[in-house]
Amino acid sequence: MSEEFEADAMDSLKDMPFATIDIKDDCEITDAPHINLERSKENERISKDQIKKRKKKQKGYQPNYFLSIPITNKEITRGIKILQNAILQQDERLAKAMTSDGSFHITLLVMQLLNEDEVNLGIGALLELKPFVEEILQGKELILPFQGVDTFGNQVGFVKLAEGHHINPLLEIAEAAKRTFQEKGFMAGENRSFKPHLTFMKLSRTPWLRRKGVKKIDPKFYEKFISHTFGEEMVHRIDLCSMLKKKQSNGYYHCESSIVIENIVFSEGLCEHPIPHQAFSCLLLLIRNRIFQAKKFHCEKIKSRWPAKVENLSFNFLPKGNIFCGETKIHT
Repeated sequence: MSEEFEADAMDSLKDMPFATIDIKDDCEITDAPHINLERSKENERISKDQIKKRKKKQKGYQPNYFLSIPITNKEITRGIKILQNAILQQDERLAKAMTSDGSFHITLLVMQLLNEDEVNLGIGALLELKPFVEEILQGKELILPFQGVDTFGNQVGFVKLAEGHHINPLLEIAEAAKRTFQEKGFMAGENRSFKPHLTFMKLSRTPWLRRKGVKKIDPKFYEKFISHTFGEEMVHRIDLCSMLKKKQSNGYYHCESSIVIENIVFSEGLCEHPIPHQAFSCLLLLIRNRIFQAKKFHCEKIKSRWPAKVENLSFNFLPKGNIFCGETKIHT
């Protein structure tokens, strides 16, 4: 990466609301190995407390967060939409059972995070997972090919992951994720074996259909897709997502944090430079951790100026040129 490009990038970051935050503090990048002993002791104490609480609550275990590998290949999503439409042509009542656009993903791990403190600890666990993933992949791309359709007990319809050499590293990543989160005291992957699959419909989303006689997914609905090739997805990101929080505008789940697996290249006419894994992940984490604070500050500032009740106040950062600018929307 050229010095000129680095300088331009840093100038752009100065315009962001979190420009005064020390990147070293947030991302733990240091010039020499260093351990914050006080922080380590505090995290250790929190982890022990969490483990004690978990033992008392295992009977009521209900996952509400998960690790997701998002499906971004448009060839795959187009193929799934064709499959869904073919099923709906045979029974349009199943429309509400279909997975919505933007939500397609592979679930690596499910877990229970009870409050914001645990969510923050979960974000830390996700970041700790990154070097394990890199060690497993050894710099190689992980390509997931999808072919054929199947169900779990005729209740959940999914596109199958084809057999091949990609299975072992994916299983190793899933096991590393489970181990990393459980070591933090989280209830993660409890009594669930990992079977990678790409869900396109669930009858559990439409319980009222049982009263109308729809109790299973008829194999005839998808028989033409039994051996259909949907395409390949290169694993480039792992997200910590909420099952319950409102989805994003693109249909994807609310994402608390992410780790990036591959090099990212900017190529929008400004530059074409690969961003190293560590640098990009650090920047992504910095933005995610500070964006909420910036939104909250600006929203409170707006509300203080207009004390009358304001509904649906939103503040977003939008790219303009090579910087980010704030945009406030008020719908009264």
